[in-house]
Amino acid sequence: MLALQQDAVHQPAVAREMATPTPAASEILLKLHAAALNHRDVWIQKGQYAGIKLPCTLGADGSGEIVALGAGVSDLAVGAPVILYPGVDWGDGQRAQGRNFRVLGMPDPGTFAEYTTAAAAYVRPRPAHLDWAQAAALPLAGLTAYRAAFGRAQLQAGERVLVTGIGGGVALVAAQFCAAAGAEVWVTSGDDEKLARALALPLGLRGGANYKAEGWAKDLTKRAGGAFDVIIDSAAGAGFEALVDAAAPGGRIVFYGGTQGNITSLPPGKVFWKQLSILGTSMGSLHDFDAMLTFVNEHQLVPVVDKQFALAEGEAALRYLAAGQQLGKVVLAIA
Repeated sequence: MLALQQDAVHQPAVAREMATPTPAASEILLKLHAAALNHRDVWIQKGQYAGIKLPCTLGADGSGEIVALGAGVSDLAVGAPVILYPGVDWGDGQRAQGRNFRVLGMPDPGTFAEYTTAAAAYVRPRPAHLDWAQAAALPLAGLTAYRAAFGRAQLQAGERVLVTGIGGGVALVAAQFCAAAGAEVWVTSGDDEKLARALALPLGLRGGANYKAEGWAKDLTKRAGGAFDVIIDSAAGAGFEALVDAAAPGGRIVFYGGTQGNITSLPPGKVFWKQLSILGTSMGSLHDFDAMLTFVNEHQLVPVVDKQFALAEGEAALRYLAAGQQLGKVVLAIA
């Protein structure tokens, strides 16, 4: 089989022939039809991810068809179209992951390959309204967005929501989820052209702002008719104080990433006087994953796919994602 291997940090990923794996007991063999990229794959390449163990097949997101069952698997069928839970060993608690939790695709072999094995417990039916690429775009982004909005922020219909960095896959799905739940959704981007493209999508967005503009938080709050009950962020960094300013009394700020680095200013008076909750989140449990899939099926939501590459063009896809021009998910189409 063909697989995209990362042999070492600061090196290009290489497409090479490898032996097709055999499912062990309680596993399935999956013929992958599509796999979605995440920034995590780029960070591993750059050596900017904890616990790097290479070489490894990258990729946490995949959709495909079951082609073989390991011993003891009786509740799945060969030929079934499925998607994969993008993590391993979350643990028994719902409040946070256990010590053994890890994201699929390093150190465990990932989805940038023609075939992969997976524990049968981590396999779920592909939503019937999604094609292979759309289904592959859903798991990690959808899981992260769902836990952020509903598990951590406890979003309610009618609330005003701000989602930052709308070009990213998680941000777009989060905006979709919040709008589908009856919230009023506003967004930011550091790129006017990307912001305009996002607002033109049929996602139900109310409007947005360029977070690089001076006084953007005050301006957007005024245009939105008030401050934001829920803010979903992936950047942190020096701009985090603007989110505190934009939050409504009793607001919840949830962040699932730190692409802009450490939070350099967090005035305690603004936080305690406004009764704010600042919440961290990352990925989610199988329980969250199942709830997310139920929500997607109920509302017939479709993830935004920006661009597709062939599996053999995986390194080019990673460079495209690293350049940051995408609006939505970048997907490998696997023949």
